[in-house]
Amino acid sequence: MEILGLSELRNRTQGSPEITIAVMDGPVDRTHPCFQGANLTTLPTLVPHAARSDGSMSGHGTHVTSIIFGQPDSDIPGIAPQCRGLIVPVFPDDRCSASQLDLARGIEQAANAGAHIINLSGGQLSDFGEAEGWLENAVRLCQERNILLVAAAGNDGCQCLHVPAALPAVLAVGAMDARGQPLDFSNWGSKYQTQGILAPGEQILGAKPGGGTERLNGTSFATPIVSGVAALLLSLQVERGETPDPARVRQILLQSALPCDAALPADAQRCLAGRINIAGALTLLTGGNMSEAQEAVTPAGVEPSSGCGCGGGLSVPDATPAQEEPQAAVTPSNTVQSFTPTQSTPMTSSNAVTPSQAPSELASSQLVYALGTLGYDFGSEARRDTFKQLMPPFEISEGVSVPANPYDARQMVDYLASDISEARSLIWTLNIELTPVYAIEPKGPFAREAYLALQELLAGQIQPEHDDDYIERVSIPGILTGRTVKLFSGQVVPVIEPQSTRGLYGWKVNSLVNAAFETVQAAEGEADRDAMSRTLGSFLNRVYYDLRNLGTTSQDRALNFSVTNAFQAASTFSQAVAQGMELDSITVEKSPFCRMDSDCWDVKLKFFDPENSRRAKKIFRFTIDVSDLIPVTLGEVKSWSSPY
Repeated sequence: MEILGLSELRNRTQGSPEITIAVMDGPVDRTHPCFQGANLTTLPTLVPHAARSDGSMSGHGTHVTSIIFGQPDSDIPGIAPQCRGLIVPVFPDDRCSASQLDLARGIEQAANAGAHIINLSGGQLSDFGEAEGWLENAVRLCQERNILLVAAAGNDGCQCLHVPAALPAVLAVGAMDARGQPLDFSNWGSKYQTQGILAPGEQILGAKPGGGTERLNGTSFATPIVSGVAALLLSLQVERGETPDPARVRQILLQSALPCDAALPADAQRCLAGRINIAGALTLLTGGNMSEAQEAVTPAGVEPSSGCGCGGGLSVPDATPAQEEPQAAVTPSNTVQSFTPTQSTPMTSSNAVTPSQAPSELASSQLVYALGTLGYDFGSEARRDTFKQLMPPFEISEGVSVPANPYDARQMVDYLASDISEARSLIWTLNIELTPVYAIEPKGPFAREAYLALQELLAGQIQPEHDDDYIERVSIPGILTGRTVKLFSGQVVPVIEPQSTRGLYGWKVNSLVNAAFETVQAAEGEADRDAMSRTLGSFLNRVYYDLRNLGTTSQDRALNFSVTNAFQAASTFSQAVAQGMELDSITVEKSPFCRMDSDCWDVKLKFFDPENSRRAKKIFRFTIDVSDLIPVTLGEVKSWSSPY
């Protein structure tokens, strides 16, 4: 399909190597002839990166990637062949879906690797465009770093929403035919009317794993067209000596969008904010004025229906090219918390934004400072049975014992206390709300001490909640290794390596309240213990539940460290607590003041008076340097009042 205006744009640029596009999709066959000469890098993820010729997600990922990066002299001339590409596999061939947690990992990884644009040809149906905290945080990170996330609107053929396409600051993409009319399967949910555009999505030429080409339908293949055009516009900014501005390019693409054919009013509500208008976008970018025929349109105001009345998104191409209908048997979109690439069935064939690191052996490492609870896993039945046979019988009363149960954490704690070397045979996990997010594997000369610390922390977690030794949360600092392990459930998680026992903390909210109460009393002379408990408990739980994160970005490491540093937190808001104020919000911003070769962030705590809304809010700020494995606080705590 010829894309209007693309030839003119490509005559001016075929992309700049300074612009990076990340493709989050299935594995990509980088040996395909169309990629010869392309600047592509595959990032290690939880998904095997080797493409399979018979893999549905390998086919999907290879097709999408070729639309952007196919080289000019190949059978598939891509839209932005000279840009730099990051391949981020998130959809495995054996599952054809990914969790929102895995998707958040991929977005953060692409952001840390310097992506200007992230292409995601997939999504999950959502009633009101809501997403889990993992994904919301990752999308917010893109907005803060000015990274454009381009996501498929979905192929359910209904007035409904997919995430992340429906999340703020994302550019949603629907599919249209050669006449510029929306295709029947393309979604048109309410939020897409202000943040979505249509692009060609019918019989789009792309690469097949193992060689050859094919033409496929779907919003999955309209999405990389928009990503490629956005990359060319950013490349023009670079060539004009300007700083590439993805947010401005997003605005230009939406502002320049054209209405659908007014002669077909039935399709007007499906037009989103309009059809992609490359010529108009180019004119706006270069400072010109669009002609009357190119004037931007206001979004189509379509009222949302009570329900979309449709199934999940279409996920993978069926083995029969001639088939037009979605194959429910291979569409796992009804699975809770899963993502599926959004495509229709195939047609007949025819400047890096990274944290500054202190110069050390950790300079090239991905640091992690994560919060959660400890768990352990066996990985296989054989390993579980080994523990069952080696562990002594469990005595339930005097003279009465039962066979060992390796799943009983109390028995495991006692067994490891007598033989800590066995701790190496377990897969230790860090869990957030019962979801394993990391495997913990201490390495180096202090590995034994780290395993002893893990055993002690686990022993604290199994104590009664009123016990002084009870541990509610743990913090785990370490290095993200790039390796993964498969748990007994089949879930794959990344491995982090603690380098020593430094930073391996365990705490209970009540214990921190007591410590903070003493600090407040020392600073202010008197304080309300109940108010102190509410404020500190709100602070800790806000981070753990509402702001839960993976602890890989500089912002998240600063935020998580602020939780574990209880005395710093207590001294920070002791004045507010003494005045009866309560926590309103927590924000993390890049600090304008920092030491050389460091990475500093300001954690701001805002407090309000629940009994007097007219009273000025109190804001406290302390600075955290996260350039080393264990973050540290810098300088004095700053405070001021604000009416907002």
